[in-house]
This record gives sequence, C-alpha cells and structure tokens, in this order.
Amino acid sequence: MSTDTAEVATAARSIRNPVLAGFHPDPSILRVGDDYYLATSTFEWYPGVRLHHSRDLVHWRPLGGIITDRRLLDLRGCGDSNGVWAPDLTYHDGQFHLVYSDVASFASGYWDPQNFLITAPDITGPWSDPVKLHGRGFDAALFHDDDGTTWLLAMSADWRPGRDRFGGIEIQQYDRAARRLVGRPRILFTGTPVGVTEGPHLYRHDGWYWLITAEGGTSWEHQVTVARSRELFGPYEVDPDGPLLTSVGRPDLRLQKAGHGSLVRTPDGGWYLAHLVGRPYSPLGSCVLGRETAIQRVEWPAGGWPRIPGGVPADEVDAPDLPAHPWPAEPDTDDFDADELGTAWSTLRRPADPDWIDLRSRPSHLRVHGGQSPVGRQAPSLVARRVGATRCALETVVEFDPVDHRQLAGITAYYNTLNWHHLYLTRADDGRTVLELLSSDNGRRTAHPELTVDTGGVTRVGLRAEFDGPVVRFGYDLGAGWQQLPVELDATILSDEHAALIIDGEPAAWGFTGAFLGLWVQDLGGDGGYADFDRATYREH
Repeated sequence: MSTDTAEVATAARSIRNPVLAGFHPDPSILRVGDDYYLATSTFEWYPGVRLHHSRDLVHWRPLGGIITDRRLLDLRGCGDSNGVWAPDLTYHDGQFHLVYSDVASFASGYWDPQNFLITAPDITGPWSDPVKLHGRGFDAALFHDDDGTTWLLAMSADWRPGRDRFGGIEIQQYDRAARRLVGRPRILFTGTPVGVTEGPHLYRHDGWYWLITAEGGTSWEHQVTVARSRELFGPYEVDPDGPLLTSVGRPDLRLQKAGHGSLVRTPDGGWYLAHLVGRPYSPLGSCVLGRETAIQRVEWPAGGWPRIPGGVPADEVDAPDLPAHPWPAEPDTDDFDADELGTAWSTLRRPADPDWIDLRSRPSHLRVHGGQSPVGRQAPSLVARRVGATRCALETVVEFDPVDHRQLAGITAYYNTLNWHHLYLTRADDGRTVLELLSSDNGRRTAHPELTVDTGGVTRVGLRAEFDGPVVRFGYDLGAGWQQLPVELDATILSDEHAALIIDGEPAAWGFTGAFLGLWVQDLGGDGGYADFDRATYREH
C-alpha cells in the first residue's frame, strides 16, 4: 500500500467535526442504499435546502440546493433569518420526501409558518409541485411507520400571551395517495422542563418508538432530548439520564450549541447522530461561521437507551467500517464557464434566474444585473458563498462602468441586511470611477471616505475580501499588484450573536445563518446597470 493510499484509508476511519463547515444548520441525515445525504436549512437564501452526499460519513460533497425556483418557494420580501427552517428528508416506497417550513415571521410571539412537502424519484429530481401542509408550527418531519402509514410531526406553536410558545410536538396522519393530511392532530409530547421543544424526528427500533427532539433553544442551552414509547401516541418516557447530547456547562469545548439532531443507521447496525454545532471565536463568544453540522457515533445497546460518550460533542469520532470514498477536490477558482452557477454559490431572496444572472452573454464571465439596496427584500443582486474557515479570502476581477453614485458593484463580507462590509466601484460626482468602502453594524452605516481610491480609468479591477479571525480586510489590484486598504474591520458583527436583538423578552431580530463572501451589484435607480465578473477564487488558510 502506498503512503497516499494508507493516508486515505486512515482518514476514512475517523469523522472530523464539523463535517459541514460554515452555515449548515438543522441537519436531516438519510441513508438510501450505500448513499448518505445531509439536508440543511437555508433561510433567506436560494437554492433552498442545501444538500450534501457521502458514501462513508467522512467525505462529503455538495450537490447544491433542492429548491431552485419560485414554483417551490417564493422568498420575495423574506425577512432576515426567515424562510426555510429545518428541512426533513426521508425515503419511502421508491420516493424521496422533503418537508420544509417557510417561516414568515417571529415577531411579537408569532411565526406565520407554512409547511410544504415535495417528492422525487431521485435525489436530483425532478421534484413534484409542493403539497401545502399545515401552518400550526415549524420543524415539520415525516415518519413512515412499519404498517405503511405516514405521519407528520411538527413543533406546535402557541401565539397566546402568557402561554408557552412551544406548545409541544404535534402528530397528524398524512395520506400519501391523496397527498393530504387526514384525521385530527394531537399532541404527542410536551417536552422536558428545559423547554423550547422543537425539531422532532421519530424512529422505530428495538420494539419502541423513539422521539428525538431539540430543546433549550438553538444557542448555548441547546440539547438533544430522547423519549420513547411502546405506542405511537405515547405516553413517551424521557431518558432518565438526561440529554443524549449537549454542550451546556462546558465552555471549554470547541464545539458549542450542540443540538437539533437526527439519526441514521449504517448497514452493519451502527448508529450515528447528525446535529448542529457552533464554533465561537472566544468562550461563548461570536460564531461568525454560523451553525454547522457535526456527526457523533451513537452506542445503542439492546433494550437500552442510545448513548454518546460523555454526552458531549467530540471533535473526532470513529467512522463506520466502510470503504473510504473521497471526492475530487472542489476547484479554488470558478471561471464561470458553465451555464449555471456552481454548487458553492447562493443567491439572496431570489433564484439565479436569467433576468439578473447571465452566464451566456459574455463567455467565461458572470454578468450580474444590479438590484436593490442593502435593505431591499424583493430583488437584491447578491451572489455569495459560505465562509467555511476562520481564515479565508475571496478574490475576483470585475469590469463595471457605473453611470452615477446609484450604481455600485464589488465584493462583500455579508451576514444580513443590517450587518455587512462592502468594497465597491461607483461613480463620483466629478465623474471619476472610484473604489469606496462602506460598513453596516445593525443598520448603522459607516463610510470610509479617507480610503477612497481613484481607479484611474482602469477597466479591470481586482477585488479581495479576507477573513482573518475576528478581522475583515479588503484589497484591490489596479494592474500593478495587490494593495491592502489600511483598515481592519470587525468580523464579529457578521454573526448570529450580533444579529440577535431581544426587546421585552421577544425577538425583534434573530440570527440563524452565518457569514458569506459575495459579489454584490446595486442599481438603485433602476437604470439597467450591470457588472461582469471574470472569475472568483475562494481559498481557506
């Protein structure tokens, strides 16, 4: 065996967490034959429901997103951290079933969720028209019982002042042939005193029904709770030894926020739990990378309760006894030679339709037609990719001929409409094309006029945005090599923790996503401005 082969075989024996770095929360894991799939939340970003594929639980490749058009999901007007919450992926009778929640609000005790179901014969589609399910709560998931029946579970929301907004886990039968819910819903489980009971998944094993839920909220108090019953409708007994997994009380752990898990069984009878985690830059500090996906090995003795060693998330765990299956490395540079955006890219609040994304008019260039301002929620023009490491950078080359100050094109370190840094080309009042830098911290904008750069009529400008731990830096190249702007910006404003705002005990704003690096074009006057990006290179250091 060669050294390289031995290294691959050895690597396949351990799962190194997180397996999906950067913004990949609420994982739903599924095995079909020899293939494993992970579906994760996408909130206000297209394509909706990001999907990854593995053959060994160690190596994962992105398949892009499942929901690619407005037929399946319309995010126009979607608020920050609204949209697609907690998808659920199952397989039954030769069909993939995807349930997802489109949450419109979380203000003043309301959520306005709507749950949908789509099906497909293959993981790559084609996906059916969506079945509109109930809107009584979010985190909906299907359970296919051994008797052939199918059931929909969800968190049951309660809007009434003074009541627990997390009213328990609800169950209702779903008729697959009729493609509709039937019978009356009933509460299956009201949770433990930890509260905030959500994220249900139900399994049959060892003669029991096993209900897996998330509790404690999706931050530092998060946990995975296990309950079981001999009967589908309960009563459900909670594991007397406490949560299956949590990081609570362990600020020393590298992986925090452990919770919202789903189970998968390997062909040899082993069990694994996929769950979300966060990696703060300081103890219980900002998680700029957002909520990520990790995997833990589960020990499940006959007649007993499932156990994860120590009940805490491990950085590295034993992999199943499967052949190593690495995938070809994703190229650092996207030359925009394809007819569609690559799987690394996402677009904000609208799908990558040809009315604003053009990969054909100019070969090997991405033409982005300008959209709304940073606070516009109907038609922004932002093409971005997840930040996957504490130290990484995105570089691009752009050609842009703005007509006035209302047209901007450049590179951004972005979290949401209120929190971002943007280096852009625009037209000054005196007619010069200039580079300017603008930041927004919870909506408070800071300009840096002292850093304005006259591009001197250069038509091709290199732009770079770099994350260096808690710092963001920007650079530019006018043809004579890279120059760094002499300012260090705060990367921690691009985090869930910074975006969250609680007023009188209710969330006025929330943060459920993660930092992005992206290409941003604005045409605030609607005058038809566009920018051509020749290439984009993303590297982690």
